[in-house]
This record gives sequence, structure tokens and C-alpha cells, in this order.
Amino acid sequence: ADAIHPGYGFLAENAEFAEICQNCGLTFIGPTPDNIRIMGDKIAGRQSVIKAGVPILPGTKDNVATAEEAQKIAAEIGYPVIVKATAGGGGKGMKVVHSPASLPNQYAMARAEAQASFGNSEVYIEKFCENPRHVEVQILADNHGNVIHLGERDCSIQRRHQKLIEEAPSPA
Repeated sequence: ADAIHPGYGFLAENAEFAEICQNCGLTFIGPTPDNIRIMGDKIAGRQSVIKAGVPILPGTKDNVATAEEAQKIAAEIGYPVIVKATAGGGGKGMKVVHSPASLPNQYAMARAEAQASFGNSEVYIEKFCENPRHVEVQILADNHGNVIHLGERDCSIQRRHQKLIEEAPSPA
């Protein structure tokens, strides 16, 4: 074999596995290990897309270390906000906050869930977008400059911030 396609989830998001493939002379069909690491840290991921000129929701650029800091940030960007774990995924460590009164408790819960799930309690805050469309675009590229578009899929049907259904092509 010359290449490995990791599928989705576990191995597809594992920078160490992608690096092992490279070190063994195998093509890892997916992002580079460095890109996997960047996108695995949501703060680094936000900074990366900002640098690329991609518009994003208002939010913090760093870990929000205290509930008091969270209150100040939420007041600046306006409610509702979402407190999100900087690590992991699967909808863990994410709490939507609709009012200043509920922020300290939701902030503490997000940090505790992030620590329990990922071993990292760091969180950031961004404006919560109510009733969003989650549309993903997929491309495939090679090392010779060839790029094709594989269409888009709508992933808006979710439970606890986790995709349940992917519909292609997207009706959005």
C-alpha cells in the first residue's frame, strides 16, 4: 500500500497517527499532522482561520480563565453566548448561556466537563448563533495541484451539538 485513508473520527483526527504514516513513507489521506494539531485546539483553529481571512463569530482569542472574565466578555459581545472547551469534540464541554445570571454556573460546568472529558479545562467564549445552518464543503487535492469539489452536505440536524444526519446535496 502507498496510502492510508483513516475514515472519519478517531484516526482521522489523530496527529500522531498521521505522523507515523509519514515516517513510514505512507501517504496519509487527510490533513497534515500540523493542521490536525491546530484544528484540535479550537483557540489555535480560530486564530488560524482569522489569519486566513475567514469571517468567524465574535469571541475570545484565548482561554477564559475566570467566571469574572467570562462575564465581561459576554457583556461585550452580547447574549446568548456559548462557552466551549478548547480541546476535544463531540459536543462535550459546550454550554449555551442566555443571561448573565446563569453564566457563572454554566461556565463552571463547561470547564468541569472539559476537564473530565479531555483532561483540559480551558474554555473560550463566542457569540451563540441560534438556528444556524451547518453546511460542510468537501474537497480532494493531490500533490500535483489537482483539486476537485466533492459537493456539500448539510449537517444541521444535531443533538447536543453533535451531528445526527448529513444530507447531500445540501438543501440550504
